Amino acid sequence: MAEKTIPTLTCRAVQPVADFYTALGFAVTMLQKSPYPYLIVERGDIELQFFGMKDYDPAESLQGCYVLTDDVDTLYETFRSGLKAFYGKIPLRGIPRIGPLKDMSYGLRQFLMTDPGGNSIRIGQSTGGSHEHQPPPKETFAKALHLAALFVDSKEALPGAAKILDRALGLTAERPTPVQLVRLLILRADVAHRLGDPLLAKELLARAGSTALTGDELAEAGDDLRRAAELTGNS
Repeated sequence: MAEKTIPTLTCRAVQPVADFYTALGFAVTMLQKSPYPYLIVERGDIELQFFGMKDYDPAESLQGCYVLTDDVDTLYETFRSGLKAFYGKIPLRGIPRIGPLKDMSYGLRQFLMTDPGGNSIRIGQSTGGSHEHQPPPKETFAKALHLAALFVDSKEALPGAAKILDRALGLTAERPTPVQLVRLLILRADVAHRLGDPLLAKELLARAGSTALTGDELAEAGDDLRRAAELTGNS
């Protein structure tokens, strides 16, 4: 026997969703307008189905699915390029949007997209080890980065992440390493951007950019620095 699970997600209107996934390289294999709106998109072994409800509020959506891949970096770059070509820039906040690609503490390298229907599509690749949430580090700034990343990219609890990061950045009795400081500043800038505060985001990115890093530190902060470049380009 061979089985396949296909998520069925909700949206307000199917055409904007079809356009979004077409930009990502999906093929529209069904677009029905009556007797009720229904959409099917496919890309390789990924199939997503959507039904339209005109009174549906995408901002209130709790729906989504997880897609596992064996090459998340390539898929991320492909999706970013497609969205930039369609929208004129990469949508980093609001609906739709695409989040950063990063290594999570629970054994996955992933990014999160939100389509025009408000559906959260998480796309990731296993990096080995347990996929359970790991306890936070004990060191102050490593702990702040760990917890804030979970708030931002797992829970999408942006105000909570801002509090954690502001507390860490405001400490005077302890100082982060240069690479920790850069990562804290960029993540806080990302949160500010998503919360609609571009001036604060710009200030934080400038502080991060003025912090000198060694070659090894540049490599360690690679995903964060790429996000900083995206935010700068969308400011």
